[in-house]
Amino acid sequence: NPMGFGANIRGKKEFTVDEYLPLVEPDDLLKFGLIPEFIGRLPVVATLHSLDEPALHNILTAPKNAIVKQYKKLFSYEGVELEFEPDALKVVVSKAMERRTGARALRSIMEEMMLEIMYNLPGRQNIAKCTITKDVILKKKEPLYSMKERKSA
Repeated sequence: NPMGFGANIRGKKEFTVDEYLPLVEPDDLLKFGLIPEFIGRLPVVATLHSLDEPALHNILTAPKNAIVKQYKKLFSYEGVELEFEPDALKVVVSKAMERRTGARALRSIMEEMMLEIMYNLPGRQNIAKCTITKDVILKKKEPLYSMKERKSA
């Protein structure tokens, strides 16, 4: 770190929470209002970094009970295949990053988007596949539906 005239000077407001949290000491917790008996029971003050975009995308798609997989299962009960375009998932992740509430934001964004689609699904006939595009999220457009092939007599 250069000192003097070449120094890169940053004000307190320019530091992020992720830079400050690892510096927390037990005295800081005391000043914050936690009682000493509680602080004494904390063997280590551990900090977690905010989730980045790849981590949020992973949470959305990878685990066994991932949000995307849950919706695919719900649609399968109606006999409809649900597909998310990669760009649509990127938009969900970037909206979640803006909200800064971590993985909770993923669920609320998905619920806002999927609620009406799921509500209207049982009333529609002969739908084989529902594809969620980024316009469904950004512009509240209808998803792309493909119909089941009609069997000729």
